[in-house]
Amino acid sequence: MDVVSDAISAVRTGRPSSNRLRVGGSWCTRLAPYEGAGFHVVLAGGCWLVPETGGEPVTLGAGDVVLLPHGAGHVLADSPGDTARAVPFEEMRRPDGGGDGREVELLCGKYRLDRSRTHPLMAELPEVVHLPNRVGRHPELRSAVDLLANELDERRPGSCLALPSLLDLLLIYMVRAWMSEAETGSWPSVLSDPVTTAALRALHSDPAAPWTNDRLAAAAGVSRATLARRFTALVGRAPMAYLTWWRLTLAATQLRDTDAPLATVAREAGYGSPYALSHAFSREFGVTPGKYRVGASSS
Repeated sequence: MDVVSDAISAVRTGRPSSNRLRVGGSWCTRLAPYEGAGFHVVLAGGCWLVPETGGEPVTLGAGDVVLLPHGAGHVLADSPGDTARAVPFEEMRRPDGGGDGREVELLCGKYRLDRSRTHPLMAELPEVVHLPNRVGRHPELRSAVDLLANELDERRPGSCLALPSLLDLLLIYMVRAWMSEAETGSWPSVLSDPVTTAALRALHSDPAAPWTNDRLAAAAGVSRATLARRFTALVGRAPMAYLTWWRLTLAATQLRDTDAPLATVAREAGYGSPYALSHAFSREFGVTPGKYRVGASSS
């Protein structure tokens, strides 16, 4: 696995959901804060997105994609003016256009995320990631949007399986697109550095291996001192500290998503015994693996 795939997989739970919204005339709807990530794809027309966190209104046009990675509350409307008129999204009437030539069609959806184990790459995404539809930019994202538009007809054979899969693909492409254009955040720099990227790829490919600083430096093709200096400066943790955190994150994911015995979870996370895992896990998460699993299954 690569770092971006692992960063997304660590927090993803369940399957994405989506709704098609077709409106016209004067309209305004509020989407409440969500313990996950929201997204919108403008299929036709244009509208405004007004963040409730105090950010500037964003104008959206046909083909634009917007990701709200931290589930921030926001308003969608025909204009950015009086948002007090907004009605809850769940109560929004969805007529087939307003008949005045200003029809707007959007795909609005959510990804379920477990924020208790968010990778720092995902944590540093801004509140609103706006990816305008520009010729020649992000061709994979544009292709995914076109495929989504074609799969929205539920009468097409296989659409119920194709749509959630395309939404998962959309999330990857949105994160990739942000990384290619980001002017802030450390992780785009982390993953553009060949030494740090080589070390991260090695750790993520086989986290249970008996890694040492010397062995990891050899895998990255540099000296131990060079690896420690560059990795710590960019990632914010020393290589072995990052490995410990990542192993425990993987253990938490397995505890939540499987019924594997604790001995299996410990072995696959790189710990020699359930006791060793339990000690490290309790120090990181404040609860034992067993209590974490019970709490996760009831949430």
